[in-house]
Amino acid sequence: MSAPPDFVRLIPELQAWNDGKGIDLESWIRCVGRFDHAVGYAQLFWPEFTIHDDCIMFADFTVESYETWMKQTSKRRGQVESVMNHRHILDLFCSDESDVPRELVLHLGRLLRDMWACKLKRDFPERDIVVSFPDEHYEDLLDYEITTYHKKHVEYQSAPANGGGPSRLQSVRLVAAVAELR
Repeated sequence: MSAPPDFVRLIPELQAWNDGKGIDLESWIRCVGRFDHAVGYAQLFWPEFTIHDDCIMFADFTVESYETWMKQTSKRRGQVESVMNHRHILDLFCSDESDVPRELVLHLGRLLRDMWACKLKRDFPERDIVVSFPDEHYEDLLDYEITTYHKKHVEYQSAPANGGGPSRLQSVRLVAAVAELR
């Protein structure tokens, strides 16, 4: 088991409370948190998934988008799952990416990976579903993305170290190819 995160370092605002004496994480959440935000974050951390055409998908996917990706990828389900299910950590919030510390992006990505993996294992125990988030260092924080796909659908010749899904370059090429179709 790893050491607990240093929330004072991850959330510098904690130290500013109480005339610089600081505040603990739970008290800070009670002071600034909102129920509606908590419900929204819960959906991010514990999303609904569904199976469509033997693919794991977010429950709010569209069949039209799925069919477009299936056509574009010559029906490679692993690529379709990876692209349709990927989320860039920086895109989860409207903020200037230069203000976001790498440590915060990594902490959130790893937390999402662990939570999605638990959710998928609970909801689909008979399926071997991968939740991928890179552990390697990227210069560009936008390269940190999380995705999920069936292990059996992976057909990449040289799988990246992040668990076998498409690399960012493969994802970008797929997105660009579909954009050209429109």
